[in-house]
Amino acid sequence: MSTSVPQNPADRRTFLRTTLDLGDVLLHPWGRETTEPDTLLDGLIAAAADPLIAHWNPLATADRNDALAWLESRDGGWDRGASASFAVLTATDGVLLGSVTVRWVDRADGLAMIGYWMLPTARGGGVATRATRAVTSWAFRTADARRIEIAHAVGNEASCRVAHRCGYLPEGTLRDSHRFGDGAYHDEHLHARLATDPEPIDSTEWPMAYDNPTTGQASDTSR
Repeated sequence: MSTSVPQNPADRRTFLRTTLDLGDVLLHPWGRETTEPDTLLDGLIAAAADPLIAHWNPLATADRNDALAWLESRDGGWDRGASASFAVLTATDGVLLGSVTVRWVDRADGLAMIGYWMLPTARGGGVATRATRAVTSWAFRTADARRIEIAHAVGNEASCRVAHRCGYLPEGTLRDSHRFGDGAYHDEHLHARLATDPEPIDSTEWPMAYDNPTTGQASDTSR
């Protein structure tokens, strides 16, 4: 008589390299094999120098060596299935617009956190909202996430608007929760979505997803 061993829930909770197609925008896995790496390295250096990103989502990508190390760390997250970091790119010419990352906080429990940043040219046009919605839906559907959180500094109103538009309900304030780029600890607003929550009312259809052919395999949540 054969017996079956119950599957460990964590075994299902693995982020697999995927490209999400939003039509005019592509969400492409960050890593050393990212399309047009030289262009994106320059984009990461520019992002690190942007005042708002440096304040709310500081990046250790001040030069190409640092940017390469940053890409390697994203590769590692994908390799372990522990985090999914997407470069937000224009579909026509691969220009970097920003980044969205979802990572496990408690993989066995299905608890994850998502974060995002956008370059100045992508702000105010809804790109952060569309990209964050896409990654949220993808994580719920394909990696068995149960709950995804966003934590952002109370003073980061743009991030708060994105959270609301993506259906992340406000749950409270975390006092002196995180040290930001100014070296000070800030209170953070906590938002969350459950897999059982409805999609936002004005949500678009789910994006088309396909395996990444080049790899074959909130603040930005890299912190």
